[in-house]
Amino acid sequence: MYDPLSPQGHHARGVGHKYDVAGLAGLHVVAESADVLFAVVGVVVRCHCLGGLLTVDLRALYRGWMARGALFFPVILAGGGGTRLWPMSRAQKPKQLLDLSGGGTLLAQTLRRVGTLADAAPPVLVCGVDQRFAVAEQARAEGVLPQAVIVEPKARDTAPAIVSAALLLTEEVDDPLMLVLPSDHHIADVPAWVDAVEAAGQAARAGFVVTFGVEPERAETGYGYIEIGSEIDAGGGAFVVRRFCEKPAAELAAEYVDSGRFRWNSGMFLFRASVLLAELGRLQPVMIERCRAALAGAGRDEDFVRLDPAAFGGCPAGSIDYVLMEHTDKAAVVPLQAGWSDIGSWLGVWAAGERDAVGNVISGDVSVRDVSNCLVRAEGPRVVVIGVDDLAIVATDDAVFVCQKARSAEVGQVVEGDEEAAGESELP
Repeated sequence: MYDPLSPQGHHARGVGHKYDVAGLAGLHVVAESADVLFAVVGVVVRCHCLGGLLTVDLRALYRGWMARGALFFPVILAGGGGTRLWPMSRAQKPKQLLDLSGGGTLLAQTLRRVGTLADAAPPVLVCGVDQRFAVAEQARAEGVLPQAVIVEPKARDTAPAIVSAALLLTEEVDDPLMLVLPSDHHIADVPAWVDAVEAAGQAARAGFVVTFGVEPERAETGYGYIEIGSEIDAGGGAFVVRRFCEKPAAELAAEYVDSGRFRWNSGMFLFRASVLLAELGRLQPVMIERCRAALAGAGRDEDFVRLDPAAFGGCPAGSIDYVLMEHTDKAAVVPLQAGWSDIGSWLGVWAAGERDAVGNVISGDVSVRDVSNCLVRAEGPRVVVIGVDDLAIVATDDAVFVCQKARSAEVGQVVEGDEEAAGESELP
């Protein structure tokens, strides 16, 4: 059987035609001449034909070739508003689309991280209407041709997004092993993260719904916690989840950390699509039904899969933690020590940043004197700070935010209503 994108260096010969494909493909290619050079979205495709009309959907061929034999099928959740990093993060440009460290946006870093997995298929990206073009552009800039960009007409939290991706993947792949990742997390030690994902594969293939539990560094009240049970036989270092615990008060968080039995809930998951769909078919049958209808009625053009607004709008909302992980008896956890942070506040940005000799993380046109343990960021006007400690100070062209660093997550409570009103969109 002729395979125009065989694993042999993106090169194959067939009866009457030959392709040399360098890099990623962009659009449909039609070759009628004997020797035609096409430049398709920055990709050179050489077609030598003995005659006749030849049409090749290089996108589909490339994705099929990359997915063949893949062990992991990444699903990157790239939606959400992200008001906890206001004033930089807004409805039109949430935190996953921000470069907070000089190393690229959080979404770009996630795409690169996925690219380090040896056995990963091209990712499925899930986002909202407002972010769809920015998300697609980020993927293009990173040289990633996604399996699809699923566009949600309305945010329904993480569970419907993940179900929609599972249903889409199973159209083409027999029971894919789905690696679900938020797009806005920071991982300092990528090789350690890769090791954890590969270790989790054993338990996931055995039918467990695996999450990644981060070794707690402090009594953090902003994260959920996972209590670890016994080790799973032949589980590759995975443990049974005894229970999920919502964000605790400070005293209870300290007890969790001191016990040594708890891990932070990272929000990353690995499971077989069949297990996800079976469990949620039992726990949330209406969600499965509405997501299936939304995908059946979806508009599809190029990489975008636009879920049907009426069907998806009737889908129950819910996070995957609540609707699945807190109710399934198949939950497992693999410990993760990889310098993880969800960058959930300006305190998180400071903690993940490069600090100077007195603990400051400074970015932009900033001058400081007698300042320590502060995050100071200027995105426009010059900022001058004198004689303060432990503050988060962020200035943009139209807003200034100042608070005690430890309370910086509260900004979302102040601005969230205004941002939601300004950022609500529907599919055209």
